[in-house]
Amino acid sequence: MRRKPGIGAIHKQKLEQEKYKDKGTEIQENQFEQMTKQMEIFRTNLEDFATKHKTEIKKNGQFRRQFTEMCASIGVDPLASGKGFWSVLGIGDFYYELAVQIVEVCMATNYKNGGLITLDELRERLVQARGKRKEHQDITNEDLLAAAKKLRIFGNGFSVVPIGRGKYLVQSIPGELSMDHTAVLQQASTHGTAYTSVELLQAELKWERDRAQKALDHMMKMGLAWLDDQAEEGNLYWFPSLFTACVDSS
Repeated sequence: MRRKPGIGAIHKQKLEQEKYKDKGTEIQENQFEQMTKQMEIFRTNLEDFATKHKTEIKKNGQFRRQFTEMCASIGVDPLASGKGFWSVLGIGDFYYELAVQIVEVCMATNYKNGGLITLDELRERLVQARGKRKEHQDITNEDLLAAAKKLRIFGNGFSVVPIGRGKYLVQSIPGELSMDHTAVLQQASTHGTAYTSVELLQAELKWERDRAQKALDHMMKMGLAWLDDQAEEGNLYWFPSLFTACVDSS
């Protein structure tokens, strides 16, 4: 017959468990402390690197993207840091200035594209506008996306609309586009035509006719689409915001 463990053995076992638990906590605390020190060293080295390559970071778009990725890996956001060391770099100022220029281009082209412009066309216009003042400063689409995020403070008046295959539209009019509206833009840009129709939406998106017509009517009302009612194929809805992108891809 097996003898049941006594009170002393149970007490001893409990003490050993607590000892192992304390040791485990101590190891975790030491690991956390070492990790914190390593992150501080990394942060200091990153600051030294940023100081040394300040000019290159601001002028070279690819270099700037890699630098911001390094910052993100340790939880540093130089774009959101308006004080201390990061403000000296002026990286945040670069994106704020870019955001202001995005607004200027959007407002200047609103009359013809209804408040939607492709990221590629936006970049081309910004490069041209900045040429005289920032002739040695490169701008990438990643820069534009980062700067556009700062425009969210204006509510849904400014937003970025993905239309597939790494392509984006910047919206500069109040009111959010629904998933249906985004799908219409995606379909219109798919074949490089910049237009669509009720029939095309029915055939390619498998929509009911009423759904397609409702989406197109709303986009017409918003000024995002133009109606061609004299086409041989029937009513075609053209999207001026896609003209440049479709011409470039053809």
